[in-house]
Amino acid sequence: MRAALFVTCLVDQLFPRTGRAAEDLLRHLGVTVEFPPGQTCCGQVAFNDGFWSEARPLARRLLGVFDHADAVVAPSASCVAMIREFYPILLRDDPARAAQAREVGRRTYELTEFLVDVLGVVAVGAHFPHRVAYHPACHGLRLLGLREQPLRLLRHVRELDLRPLVGAEECCGFGGMFALKFAELSAAMLETKLRAIEASGAEFVTATDVSCLMHIDGGLRRRRSAVGTIPIAEILAAR
Repeated sequence: MRAALFVTCLVDQLFPRTGRAAEDLLRHLGVTVEFPPGQTCCGQVAFNDGFWSEARPLARRLLGVFDHADAVVAPSASCVAMIREFYPILLRDDPARAAQAREVGRRTYELTEFLVDVLGVVAVGAHFPHRVAYHPACHGLRLLGLREQPLRLLRHVRELDLRPLVGAEECCGFGGMFALKFAELSAAMLETKLRAIEASGAEFVTATDVSCLMHIDGGLRRRRSAVGTIPIAEILAAR
């Protein structure tokens, strides 16, 4: 099978190791990975903040870049949700583009979703001998319906001790611009999440979105916690 890798802005600029892990993992599973060089931001930040006129050119560009891909795979649930759920809304005044958005969105997957639902694999040969808690990031959970896919993959990682997380489905308080516009509320939500993570006994917390992990990681570092963060792609690629 062939798949085009969409690495997203944050992964490209701040977490390149996550992008390489996703590529290694897909190749390990026999997927022919393509990397369209024309890919840019999906426009999620502009869209979420109401700048739809600025988001539309980015959406049109991304649709053109991935229009002919058999499948588009991204290590980011929020960016996949942007393409699949919000591009048809963003481009609703252009019926041809909206139809293209629905078609590309139908072939666009978050990484763990692609592994479990498309490839049909749950044991990817990973080895990660640590205690891990999983945080279900909001966009993946609420917009893509990602619940069991990441957990099934983690349960099959050799020597990984998956720890239950109290209030796992509660938001960490990031939400892109939400953390900037409502800083005090965001900090309070993060504090609740951090206490739950530390109480789980985990050495690492993981998620499908590096943005949420970045937010959580900042909180853990400020309180000098012994718990670290790691994107799920890097766990699944660990050998």
